[in-house]
Amino acid sequence: MEANKGKGEQGMQNPGGQMDRPVSFHFMESMLPKVVKRRVHALKRLQVQCANIEAKFYEEVHELERKYAALYQPMFDKRRDIVTGTVEPTDAECEWHSDREEEEELAEQVKEKASIEDAKKEEAKPEEDPKGIPEFWLTIFKSVDMLSDMLQEHDEPILKHLKDIQVKFSEPGQPMSFTLEFHFESNGYFNNAVLTKVYKMKSEPDAAEPFSFEGPEIIDCEGCPIDWHKGKDVTVKTIKKKQKHKGRGTVRTVTKQVPNDSFFNFFNPIKASPEGEMDEDSEFTLATDFEIGHFFRERIVPRAVLYFTGEALEDDESFEEEEMEEGDEEEQDEEDDDDDEGDTNKEQPQPAECKQQ
Repeated sequence: MEANKGKGEQGMQNPGGQMDRPVSFHFMESMLPKVVKRRVHALKRLQVQCANIEAKFYEEVHELERKYAALYQPMFDKRRDIVTGTVEPTDAECEWHSDREEEEELAEQVKEKASIEDAKKEEAKPEEDPKGIPEFWLTIFKSVDMLSDMLQEHDEPILKHLKDIQVKFSEPGQPMSFTLEFHFESNGYFNNAVLTKVYKMKSEPDAAEPFSFEGPEIIDCEGCPIDWHKGKDVTVKTIKKKQKHKGRGTVRTVTKQVPNDSFFNFFNPIKASPEGEMDEDSEFTLATDFEIGHFFRERIVPRAVLYFTGEALEDDESFEEEEMEEGDEEEQDEEDDDDDEGDTNKEQPQPAECKQQ
């Protein structure tokens, strides 16, 4: 039988190897002899000291991330220049040996057949020479479920102007945070060249619950104002309502703006309550925002080309399938254990003296 995994509860094991019912750790501690309880308190103090050391460890990890971010940046800048068509990579830079050569050969054969069939049509058309990698970031947004859920049709023309996404880490001596920078080329929607989203982090044990510390956590986020061109703000929509005068009975039409679903609401997030009191919907929205910010930082920005080609999506799906398989195995094990217990109860052996000769 699996021990209870709920916070603050654990199973007690008796000498016979059977697991008793889960009990509150407060109850278990109260059952200990006073001298043993005193020693347990000493262990808890040591555990808090370990948590404080762990917090220092994560602070140094943050400094390492900041250091190596500077080493990655030249590659990311080159990526941006290739995506936007500012530079054309050399033949040597374009050499790539794929692990899927057989698939590519088949694809090449199909392309050759298609090109023969379309040769005459292509001759009549002017040769296309797209600049850079068109719709690079938009393709990523549409491919990743977490991002496509936020994406609306009216967002897509704007995101075609997205040139780059960068992650900036807080400087030494400043509170721990990271900033997502969305760099846009000049466009007809807003004046901002860069839209930012700051994620504030905490990396220290909570005084009230020091044992819950598991590393840095995002505690708040802050967006930025968008300087929309007149009539181009996709985060609001204009609706018209008819109002009837109670006394005269005359009808008038009132126009007002109401919030509209859009990816660009990402830059106007819900603020975390200092007292920690929020309704469930707000808590869920904020938690989702934190998850998206972390995903941009850890996955999208460092591995953008692999999300563009879909290779990273396959890796993510494989990881999810593996987790599901492990979960299914655990569930099956539990069912088998239950079946064994049931069989034991149903088929109790008869006492020796009662067996038929």
